[in-house]
Amino acid sequence: MNKKGLAILMRTKMRPLSPASNRINQMQFPPPESNNVSSSQNAFSITRRNYDQVRESMHSAISMNKTEILDAALNDFSEGYFVLPIESRRKLLVTLAREYDLSREQVRELMKQYLGLELPSAVDSGHEEEGSFSAFYRIERNLRHSLKPMYEVLFERLNTHPGGLRFLSIMRADILSFLEEENIAALRALDSYLKEKLITWLSPANLQLHLITWDDPASLLEKIVAYEAVHPISNLLDLKRRLGVGRRCFGYLHPAIPGEPLIFIEVALMKTVAQTIQEVLWDDPPIPECEATCALFYSISSTQPGLSGINLGKFLIKRVIDVVRKDMPSISTFATLSPIPGYMSWLLSKLASAERSDSTFNEHLLKPEEESALIDAAGELATGKNGMEVMCKLLASPKYEWTNSAQLMSVLNTPLMRLCARYLLQEKKRGKALDSVANFHLQNGAMVGRLNWMADRSDKGLKQSAGIMVNYIYRVENIEENVQSYFSKGQTQASPDVRIYLEEDHEETKD
Repeated sequence: MNKKGLAILMRTKMRPLSPASNRINQMQFPPPESNNVSSSQNAFSITRRNYDQVRESMHSAISMNKTEILDAALNDFSEGYFVLPIESRRKLLVTLAREYDLSREQVRELMKQYLGLELPSAVDSGHEEEGSFSAFYRIERNLRHSLKPMYEVLFERLNTHPGGLRFLSIMRADILSFLEEENIAALRALDSYLKEKLITWLSPANLQLHLITWDDPASLLEKIVAYEAVHPISNLLDLKRRLGVGRRCFGYLHPAIPGEPLIFIEVALMKTVAQTIQEVLWDDPPIPECEATCALFYSISSTQPGLSGINLGKFLIKRVIDVVRKDMPSISTFATLSPIPGYMSWLLSKLASAERSDSTFNEHLLKPEEESALIDAAGELATGKNGMEVMCKLLASPKYEWTNSAQLMSVLNTPLMRLCARYLLQEKKRGKALDSVANFHLQNGAMVGRLNWMADRSDKGLKQSAGIMVNYIYRVENIEENVQSYFSKGQTQASPDVRIYLEEDHEETKD
């Protein structure tokens, strides 16, 4: 094994720590004081002192203006933040959100002044008009300024401070985790404001597209192994293959966070759109690149939890399409082979609701012939008072015994594919696709191209979607039109091969 392979292997032997955790491990905690107080009291005293110091440095970072003092305050704040235990971080962020918010008294006073002004008459012109509007301009300027919370100063200064952008991402990850536990209005407003800032700072103009190869530093390749979220990289040969012939890996890097992609996408160059993940990950050897006509996106992963909700993937996919089209004119099809992470959760919930006699969601999900065939095929493996109860038991089994029976697989194929089409095309949340991956690709301008039976036989694939995967198709000429129709009307574009499942369902309903 070469040096690089050994370095990657050693770095990834243990579960990777978050950047925040790594920083904590590198910090030296103050030694306990030698006196008669108990260790718990001493620890509390140290924590309290640390909290007060970090809070003071945060205040200085917001209020100070001298460069040398400001740099020291920003360093003290960012370094001190990592020393704090999680509860102290929560307390500090809530303090930041509440005590450094905008002054609503000032906003109200300015609004009263603004509403008290008389609009200039239509006959005013020239210098008279300028004089008439000067009071409006002044109050509007002051109002804009007063609507900015004080913590904006901290965000802006950290963004231009060495390591500050990474720190802001870590801080937002903490904010999001705290909001999951308790919905604090001021903290949610803080998160919203920080998210807007990050969206601006991480615009495509500020990001660098990087083709990740085996020649990159081991420290960068380690990130690919650690953060691959869709199809885990099993070993060094797997990693090398994903970066080798017939494959591409692109990442977005930011100058303020060197050597670490914020998000990366893996691409397979193929003759046709793959129907199973085995074709992409395990079939060997890959085809010669000159024969490829399809660029298949099979995994996209973010490395920064604090950038959740910031759709860098949209820009990355479009940029990669442009690059591949330019470098390889023979590529005419751009598609994905995507998981359907919410399908089984949705379906099992529907089946469980249908089983309850008192449920208001007493929808019959199976056609009569599907139900009878399923009961017959299940035999002793799963019993119940109807086909839906049998189906629920089969799909909920942690060992997925139904996949060992060719007859059960055949019987389940039709209803699972039909209900999956319904889930992807018709099930909505606030007017958008219920499935998170579907929503991601549809809002980026893709269409639902094809459902693939038993495309991912891994435990994860069976648990998420009964092994079904979906191809989303990116037709370059239709991307913007699809985006507009999805956002304005909630329309989901789909091929006839997928829509036919719903038409069959509709015909059954009419009969």
